[in-house]
Amino acid sequence: MSIFNPKMGGPVEERIALAEEALHDTERGRITKVGDHLKREWQLYLMLLPLLIWLLVFLYKPMYGLQIAFKDYSIFRGVAASPWIGFEHFETLFGNEQFLRAVKNTVIISFYGLLFGFPVPIILALMFNEILNKTFKKSAQTIVYLPHFISSVIIAGIVITAFSPSAGIVNTALGWFGIDPIYFLTKPEWFRPIFIGTGIWQEAGFQSIVYLAAIAGVSPTLYESAVVDGASRWQMMWKITLPSILPTIIIMLIIRIGNILEVSFEMVILLYQPATYETADVVNTFIYRQGIQGGQYDMAAAAGLFNAVVAFVLVMTANTISKRYSRTSLW
Repeated sequence: MSIFNPKMGGPVEERIALAEEALHDTERGRITKVGDHLKREWQLYLMLLPLLIWLLVFLYKPMYGLQIAFKDYSIFRGVAASPWIGFEHFETLFGNEQFLRAVKNTVIISFYGLLFGFPVPIILALMFNEILNKTFKKSAQTIVYLPHFISSVIIAGIVITAFSPSAGIVNTALGWFGIDPIYFLTKPEWFRPIFIGTGIWQEAGFQSIVYLAAIAGVSPTLYESAVVDGASRWQMMWKITLPSILPTIIIMLIIRIGNILEVSFEMVILLYQPATYETADVVNTFIYRQGIQGGQYDMAAAAGLFNAVVAFVLVMTANTISKRYSRTSLW
C-alpha cells in the first residue's frame, strides 16, 4: 500500500521530482533549439545587428534623459545631480498659453491633414490600379512619387515662390481675374490650408505604394468571377478591391492616429513666422523654441514627454477600438 504523505516520502515526491526533471529537460531542449537556430542563421542576425545598435543608441538610450522633465535641470550639474521637482514643469506647461495654443494648432492641423490627406493615397492607388497602359502608369507613378524625395527645404522654397505676392504663380493667376495680390504666408488664416495641401502633394504619391501592394495581393480569381457575373470596373472596385484592402487601410489609420501630434516640424519651421504663430505654432516648434533657442531643456523635455504619452494613448485606443469592431489590429 502506497503512502501519499509528502513528509514521509513516497510516490508524491517521486512525481514532483519527475515533473521538475521533465521541466528542466524541456528548458534545456528550448535553449538547445535556440542555440542551433542562431548557429544556422547567424548571417541574418549579423545583418540585423546594426539596426539593433541604432535602436539602442538613438531610441532607447535617450530615454534616460526623460527624467529631466521632472528635474530642475542644469547643464553644469548633469542629469543625475539635478534636483527633483516633480510635476512642476507640467503645471507650468498647462498654464502656458503658448503651449496650449501649440497643442490646439497641432490637433487642428493633424485632424484636417487626416481628414483630407488620408483618403488621397487610397484614391491614387485605386486610380493607378485601373490604368491599363503600362507606360502611362509608370510615368504617372514616377511623377506623383517624386515630391517625396525632394528636400523639405526645396519644397518650402517652391511654396514660398509660388505664393509670392509679386511674382508667384498663384497671385499671377489671381491677377488675371482682377484680384489684388494676397500675402498668403503672412496671414494666419492661410497657413493651415497651404501647409496641409503641401503635405498631401508631397507624400500622397509615396504613401499610395502601400495600398498598391495590398491591391496586388488580391486574388485574380475574384475579378475573374466578377467579370463572368457581368460586374463593371466600378463595381469590382467597390465590391472586391476596397473590401480586400480594408485591413491595410485600418492599420495605416491606426498608425496615422498615433502620429497625430507629430506635425512635420521642418516644414513648419521653414514656412511659419511670428505673424502666423497664431495658427502655425505646433508642439514641436514650441519644444524647439523652448529647448534649443531658450535653453529650457527640462521644459522642452516635459513637452516632448507629454507628446509621447498622448501618442501612446491614441495608438492604444485606436487599436483597441479597431480590434473590437473590425478584428483588425496592430497586435
